[in-house]
Amino acid sequence: MIVKANQPLQRDRSTALGPASAGPCPERSAPEVSFIICTRNRVAVLEACIKSVQAACRAHAGFAAELVVVDNGSSDRTAECLASIADISDIPFTPVCEPRPGLAAARNAGLRRARGRVLVFVDDDCAVHCDYLRDLEKHYASGERWLIRGGRVELGDPRDLPFTIKRSRVRERLTPDVHPGGFVLGCNMTMHRDVAARIGYFDERFGAGGPLRSAEDTDYLVRAMLLGIPVEYVPDMTIYHHHGRRDRKDIEKLHRDYSLGNGGLCLKHIRHAPWLLRHFYWAARGALRELAGGPAFDRELDLSHWPIVGMNLLGAARFAVLLLARRPHDAPVRQDQQANAQAR
Repeated sequence: MIVKANQPLQRDRSTALGPASAGPCPERSAPEVSFIICTRNRVAVLEACIKSVQAACRAHAGFAAELVVVDNGSSDRTAECLASIADISDIPFTPVCEPRPGLAAARNAGLRRARGRVLVFVDDDCAVHCDYLRDLEKHYASGERWLIRGGRVELGDPRDLPFTIKRSRVRERLTPDVHPGGFVLGCNMTMHRDVAARIGYFDERFGAGGPLRSAEDTDYLVRAMLLGIPVEYVPDMTIYHHHGRRDRKDIEKLHRDYSLGNGGLCLKHIRHAPWLLRHFYWAARGALRELAGGPAFDRELDLSHWPIVGMNLLGAARFAVLLLARRPHDAPVRQDQQANAQAR
């Protein structure tokens, strides 16, 4: 059953999003936009990412923004780097420490501290186009806020292999006929804070560093669709992804990780989104056709359908084990909610 976005929803308490944090300086007026950047042991690329966001904020200063950077248990110089940037940043800057491993846990920590009306998730190995905020404001000026919107992801370095990017020039909305994985990339994903409050926190069983290694962003898109919240891709709002993968082995590993997460996703939503199984069927059919000389999953990178099938099955099995073990989706948020209420 699909629940319309303007109807009340009863959600799993483990992913229900509490009130927004007022931040360490509640006297400041809330910004229009919060950039949420999660990082772990990538200080070399993190500074370039932060500088690009700051430059975009200066280029469109009328659309007030803040940066929330979550250090997800780094063991390099990340903490010192963030402290020094916070001291001199002319853009409101909040460093957050989240020692619990996993990208979903880090995203949730960023959600708790972000104060903006619009939330923007950017990965630490990305650079934001200088016109990003202009494009973002243009889209949200329509007044339509009940949707998740993602933008263009270009390759940041031509020496990197063309993976984890999206260059489509066509504006479109997600339907069950299209696999949600990669339709909107988590490294360039935006939403109104009311949408995040409706959907809830990211499921911490998914995502890099979690048991299922990926798909925390895809799970979020599926949950949005089940609530009747559209998911839209726009060909602007551009970022450049400097993922640094130039070895086929790195791409093949990422391909397997994505398929593992998507397998867990299928089992999690098998009751309310059975259309996800259609994509597993298509992958299995493509794998069988490969045996007869059919095309690979990705002809440019020569990626096979077979890892998708195998890792989907393994991901479903792993999700079943997590379910039986009753692993929580997210850490309790009661203390955060109480602190936020006091800050307000």
